[in-house]
Amino acid sequence: MSIKRIEPGKRMSGAVVHGNTVYLAGQVGEGSTVAEQSKSALAEVDRLLAAAGSDKSKILQTIIYLSDMSTFGEMNAVWEAWIDPANPPARATSGAPLATPDYLVEFIVTAAV
Repeated sequence: MSIKRIEPGKRMSGAVVHGNTVYLAGQVGEGSTVAEQSKSALAEVDRLLAAAGSDKSKILQTIIYLSDMSTFGEMNAVWEAWIDPANPPARATSGAPLATPDYLVEFIVTAAV
């Protein structure tokens, strides 16, 4: 089975396709609020899924990390407006320190192709 790396870099690839599954690197967004960063990061998820031949209706699982769990509702409002309501994925959300204090939310997505 072949492996396709999308936007490979020195440290990681933006996405990796193996068989009929695409694995996205953790996506963080731009902005000063969790809502802004969530919208920006989910736009990147859309872009990478499209590059892999997939879309949000085929997401199998998403793991979400928040730097502050008190922003869960703010992130969730963006998430609920973005997901395909007919095909919600399995999901987990956890609080964790992220790579830099500027990052407030990170999305890790696995999808079918």
